[in-house]
Amino acid sequence: MSSMSGGRKMSVLQIVVLVLAIVLIAFISWWFFGKHDTGAVNATMVGDHQQVEIKVDGGYSPETVVLKQGVPAQLIFNRLDKSNCLDEVVFPDQGIDEKLPAEAVKKIPFNTDQAGEYSYACGMNMFHGKVIVK
Repeated sequence: MSSMSGGRKMSVLQIVVLVLAIVLIAFISWWFFGKHDTGAVNATMVGDHQQVEIKVDGGYSPETVVLKQGVPAQLIFNRLDKSNCLDEVVFPDQGIDEKLPAEAVKKIPFNTDQAGEYSYACGMNMFHGKVIVK
């Protein structure tokens, strides 16, 4: 076993706790800062507009939505998660900052005039998603 300063040896319990702490720190870092790619979902046409439902439950599902340029669009956020972090959604490039009521559906119109990628996040900027207009 390795020794610590002062010539004291680490016990097996101390080694196990140290290893678990390192694993936990690595997991938390991956969870909050790692890139978690998921498949993109295309919006569906409903009458004269396109729409897609985004489930809000510990994050956004799907995280990436694809819209057709020039076709009116609605993003339908279905918030199942009651945490305060997910009580609003912010699209900085679109000037959208909307409250999402708990256990309710919120329809948000989305401007599809210009092609591009538009990121969005929760109010605390911990959970992210993306809308691709093409």
